[in-house]
Amino acid sequence: MSYSTRVAPGELVVIDSGPLGAPLVREIHRRVLAAGAHPLVNITLEETQEALLREGSDAQLEFLSPARVEEIETADVRIVLEAEENTRTLFAADPSRQTVHKRARKVLGDRLFERSASGELRWLVTLFPTQAAAQDAGMSLVDYEDFVYRAGLLDREDPVREWRELAERLDRVAGWLDTKDELHVVAEGTDLRLRVGGRHWVASRGFENFPDGEVFTGPVETSVEGTVRCSFPAAYHGRIVEDAELRFEGGEVVAAEAARGRDFLEEMLALDEGARRMGEFAFGMNEAITEFTLNTLFDEKIGGTMHFALGKSYPETGGRNESALHWDLVCDLRAGSEVHADGELVYRDGRFLDGLF
Repeated sequence: MSYSTRVAPGELVVIDSGPLGAPLVREIHRRVLAAGAHPLVNITLEETQEALLREGSDAQLEFLSPARVEEIETADVRIVLEAEENTRTLFAADPSRQTVHKRARKVLGDRLFERSASGELRWLVTLFPTQAAAQDAGMSLVDYEDFVYRAGLLDREDPVREWRELAERLDRVAGWLDTKDELHVVAEGTDLRLRVGGRHWVASRGFENFPDGEVFTGPVETSVEGTVRCSFPAAYHGRIVEDAELRFEGGEVVAAEAARGRDFLEEMLALDEGARRMGEFAFGMNEAITEFTLNTLFDEKIGGTMHFALGKSYPETGGRNESALHWDLVCDLRAGSEVHADGELVYRDGRFLDGLF
């Protein structure tokens, strides 16, 4: 509470979770009270979203709750706990209806990004371990709980000190990348070029995500060229896309293949004009995370990976891409990879060279 969200007296703290997250919700609620702030708890049932997408009219899919709009405008802190009972609840939902719903909610996402970038809102996404998440990761619940604990560096003697030290190292990498103009990534199935000159690299230090540990930017929108193959399956809204391969020309995806979920991938690429462009490019640098778990919160932070997001840019990077989509896809660079910055080899097999990190 004192590190990631820095809750202060008198602030409004919105806490969103599913029912299975109740043990952590109760503890966060107590800590918010102890900080002299005002907690507002929202518990959402997974089945209600499924029912809306199955049975709701277009008007209902497009409806924005005034209460939710007010929360977004007035909250000082927003804490989201992933605590899913069934990660496939929306698997059978019609993608076209999901598109209608997501487009309507774009204004809420835009406002969250704006308030966060301006410093008006602090937000945090984290996870409470559930059987569903453990099954996705191929682990028992006990092993998954241990994994989550280690990923957050909570097994260390002084976790806050560990996060501050990691933050210093991430800041150093981000500052160095700020001086570069063009990146060239080569790995199995990947040969990708993009320009990042004039954009800002952000060090993710455990403030917006927990666990965290990445550096990211918004690439120049028209600069992305080449092919990228996603090493890991990507989950989004209950759907899974496996072995995705995308070809970019002039910054746009012009061809997309996948061993599984290609139709859904194409549906998301057609969401709006910005969905075919890369809104984020990042390096995962949390070396306490080594396992793939089919959860982006962890997978995009795996040390030795890179990821990119189709769709919306984060305003603080200087990225300008607009979209209702922000979908992170992860590529493993830990073997057989090279990254060149302005023609110089700077990264090989999952690590920056010359002791940069």
